[in-house]
Amino acid sequence: MKSILIIDDDSLIRKTLSSHLSKQGFEVQTAEDGESGLKKFAEMGPDLVILDIRLPDTDGLDVLRQMKDQANRASVLIMTAYDDMKTTVEAIKLGAFEYLVKPLDYMALDLTVEKAFQVKALEEKVSYLIEEKQKEYTIDNIIGHSPQMREVFKLIGSVANTRTNILIQGESGTGKELVAKAIHYNSPYRDEPFIVINCSAISDTLLESELFGHVKGAFTDAVCETKGKFEIAGKGTLFLDEIGDISPNLQSKLLRVIETRDFMKVGGEKILKTEARIIAATNQNLRTLIENGKFREDLYYRFKVVEICLPSLRERKEDIPELVGYLLEKINRDLRKNVRKVPPDVMKALTELSWKGNVRELENALTRAVILAKGDVILMENLPLEAEERKLFSRELVSLDEIEKEYIQYVLAAVKGSKTRASQVLKISRPTLDKKIKDYNLEI
Repeated sequence: MKSILIIDDDSLIRKTLSSHLSKQGFEVQTAEDGESGLKKFAEMGPDLVILDIRLPDTDGLDVLRQMKDQANRASVLIMTAYDDMKTTVEAIKLGAFEYLVKPLDYMALDLTVEKAFQVKALEEKVSYLIEEKQKEYTIDNIIGHSPQMREVFKLIGSVANTRTNILIQGESGTGKELVAKAIHYNSPYRDEPFIVINCSAISDTLLESELFGHVKGAFTDAVCETKGKFEIAGKGTLFLDEIGDISPNLQSKLLRVIETRDFMKVGGEKILKTEARIIAATNQNLRTLIENGKFREDLYYRFKVVEICLPSLRERKEDIPELVGYLLEKINRDLRKNVRKVPPDVMKALTELSWKGNVRELENALTRAVILAKGDVILMENLPLEAEERKLFSRELVSLDEIEKEYIQYVLAAVKGSKTRASQVLKISRPTLDKKIKDYNLEI
């Protein structure tokens, strides 16, 4: 039940308003002055406050100011018998949702209350989505405890609060965009846009327009003026993926933007400024491209203020069990399945495969396995293995208890006996893990 607090020194108004709103299904409490109103506000945490501007012990605007200083995100409707512009402006500046003039029009009041709750619900939904989006790209969601990944985490922490340009290098599927988003969403500019451009997927002419925008008539299909990604990004982050594929002509224009922080739209004459941070990424060896005359060395060094090199999955096989647990949780959530058990022979196969597509290929393989699994256990037959690979990893059928025993032992060995990490990988509580270690007489 939504709650409403009424603060007014007029007892008749308090009684009338309380009766009217209670009949509509709201929980209503009242207060006769600012002090008692603030006390009830702290106690009940109302969804909506109807506040008189003139109170016997204080100014209603001061009460509004104190309410907005608290964590409660209640909507506040200001009401008064004195309709003056200055007070209205001040109330709205302080965060009042609406300003109502006495005597109250109860039809207008009902519409305002309804609108306030609709806006509050929308704000909460948007706030939740933003928080969830930011959680998705926290450092905690980049999985790995290998030495290589620990170095990556250190670099993310070092550069997140800066505005420096960054170059991320790594094979396809290693998580370059995920790292870029982790940097952005852990920075002071997390509420600014994060814009992705895949430089290999757009022709040179269109890419220039995408980056800088264009004026009307700049080319055949330019029927109106458009903003480029540098302008849209504001103080946020522009992530240029596959930077090694851009043409020499566009490289020179990009170099100028990085050096001067200004640019012009295609066909335009007005100089525009950009404050966006640039994070570039590539799966190519830029040094080789430079030697072959395909990439500008000066642009390379402009990007490479800080360089983050992501290891392939083959270079950090000790992270695979934890990655499998994390990815299965995500895949099961997306597919509404409950396939979480991985026998030791299957985990061994997952750990020893080459994974040329890295984490992306591993996730695709696990998605297929979850879809094909008959119960809650991934079997070897569910993996997309070649004939020789299947033969290499095949084994006799064993009981589920034996699978669980061997898998827990395998995980404990992989995490070097850390029960905390083992519990996280297995998605079970520490007491449950301790009991299974005892029941199966496992070694730590």
